[in-house]
Amino acid sequence: MAQPIPFTERKTPWRGVLDLASGCYPRFLFGGGLGSWLPIFHFHEASREYLEPYLLHLARNQYRTVTSEAIAQFVRKGIHPGRRSVALCFDDAWASLWTVVAPLLKKYGFQAIAYAIPGRIVDSEKLRPTMDDPAWNPINLDRSSVPFAAWGELRALQTSGVVDIQAHTFWHGMVFSDAEIQEFVQPGFHRHPHLYPMIADEGHDRFLTPADLGAPLYAQRSRMSDALRSDHPKAREACLRHVRENGGQEFFQRSGWEIELRHVAGNSQGTQETPAERDAAILAELAAARETLNSQLKTHTVRHMCFPWAVCGRAAELAAEKAGYKTAFGDRLFGGRSVRAGDPPYRLMRLKHNYIYCLPGKERRTLFTVGRKLKK
Repeated sequence: MAQPIPFTERKTPWRGVLDLASGCYPRFLFGGGLGSWLPIFHFHEASREYLEPYLLHLARNQYRTVTSEAIAQFVRKGIHPGRRSVALCFDDAWASLWTVVAPLLKKYGFQAIAYAIPGRIVDSEKLRPTMDDPAWNPINLDRSSVPFAAWGELRALQTSGVVDIQAHTFWHGMVFSDAEIQEFVQPGFHRHPHLYPMIADEGHDRFLTPADLGAPLYAQRSRMSDALRSDHPKAREACLRHVRENGGQEFFQRSGWEIELRHVAGNSQGTQETPAERDAAILAELAAARETLNSQLKTHTVRHMCFPWAVCGRAAELAAEKAGYKTAFGDRLFGGRSVRAGDPPYRLMRLKHNYIYCLPGKERRTLFTVGRKLKK
């Protein structure tokens, strides 16, 4: 039976209309002043050509950047970090955080917050060349075999003081949330790294990969949602075995292969976790993320987080506090899209980085002109 998906998870275009109508966007997006808002902008991957104009715009208009502790002090105690303060966030800690973002931050005298995913980080002390190095090759490492900043690079960033590293959960994972097969892994199966679902394999979690030919695929949602995880190990193993024994990739050249696999999978309903099991799993993941980052970075400063896709169920919100986090970014209906004193500390909200150009200052744009440019 399909589990209902909350409106905040659906990413419908109507959400933007609702936020606009209910006054969730700060006045500075429409030509007003900053008022009591602390603008928080988020990025993901970055190239020099893409990122530098934003930093140059901030520098020309004399903005200063703040990090996680300043945000927490403002939210919890009402201590504003000062005039023309903003925060820049880089989700996932992609390789470009090390090769491009940090050198540009240093150039302009800025700091940023990076939300790292410890379960996806490679344990390497080797430091890859950055854009400041003569040996740098400007290839897109964010889509390489090591797409995220490695532990050695993250340690160097943390030590530099330029990047404030915080948590983005342990896995940044999706889990199956339904028993109805939607499709199967077949040759050419490819998804964004964050969209490969997690499965339980011999008692341990791992991500499904393109090598799992024949594995059934079901509806999936963020592990941080309130969805109850569904797993179907018997159907998966039967389908994987059937494909292996019938030619591997060649099996998919057969007419009617999908009907054949659906017959092999049968009517297995698999298992579904209980609410208590879900709550325990989410708490364990958030605690592991914080503990691992603090241990690997040799620090005690990891006490803030950001929920992947901004998806934060009630269970995850409670778990964040139990795991020792002081603030977390996650979606909330009718929530202001930046930060104010007194906001719910575990459901803070941010703006896309494109709206940096809406800040008061020279060469300023409005919400609507930025939006039109994005559509071109």
